Amino acid sequence: MMRARWAPVLALALSVTACGVGGGSASVAGKDALVIGVKADQPGLGLKKPGGTFEGFDVDVAKYVAKRLGAKKVTFEAITSAQRESFLQQGKVDLVFATYSITPERKTKVAFGGPYYVAHQDTLVRTADTAIKNVRDLKGRKLCQVAGSNSWKRVTQERKVAAGLVAAASYSQCVGDLVSGTVDAVSTDDLILAGFAGQRGQAVKLVNAPISDERYGVGIRQGDVRGCEEINKAVTELYLDGTASSLLHKWFGSTGLAVTTTVPQFEGCG
Repeated sequence: MMRARWAPVLALALSVTACGVGGGSASVAGKDALVIGVKADQPGLGLKKPGGTFEGFDVDVAKYVAKRLGAKKVTFEAITSAQRESFLQQGKVDLVFATYSITPERKTKVAFGGPYYVAHQDTLVRTADTAIKNVRDLKGRKLCQVAGSNSWKRVTQERKVAAGLVAAASYSQCVGDLVSGTVDAVSTDDLILAGFAGQRGQAVKLVNAPISDERYGVGIRQGDVRGCEEINKAVTELYLDGTASSLLHKWFGSTGLAVTTTVPQFEGCG
């Protein structure tokens, strides 16, 4: 009688173990089809074209990694900074390649493969503005604040610079507000700013005074250790076979930004 009572419980436990951390269908590794969240409004990184296709460095890296994970079909989903955690947690996307800096706070909600690139936070200003030469010069200036981004926190909270924050939904809105005079500066990753600078021509310029390292991770659901490990293998190949260098120069070579073409130091997958 005792054996019969515990048999269903044992079967359930074995089932959970089989489908658990990084195992079977729970992992992005080996899935035939993947839905990947990317930005839709960041030139050079993730930009949705009029025909509905996406282009940019993040998009190309995502395609490379997805192929090496075994995916035969990849669908891209437009995603904002504020949606990245919730889209992963709710299963709306399998992976996120969206200038997604790895932070301790975010790691409590999702996991990360990579990083696949280490950017540096810098500042974008109007070309005619010669007074802003570094982050300290943002004191008393209007700084764009994007929902879901940590960049403004590095200025006002970490560096204790008393800038006035002006809310925006995206960095494309920030750059538009910068050109129009609604804000005085946009501070975020140099790859993002370089893409916009290339798009806006002579209207804006990079200050070229970086204040932090921004490790771009591949967002993945917590518990998928196998998927994380396979992503890191793919990113290593991306650099060793020269693809990373080729893509970085393809998308940012004309901006004059100095890019890094060595394999980044990975986060752990445990």
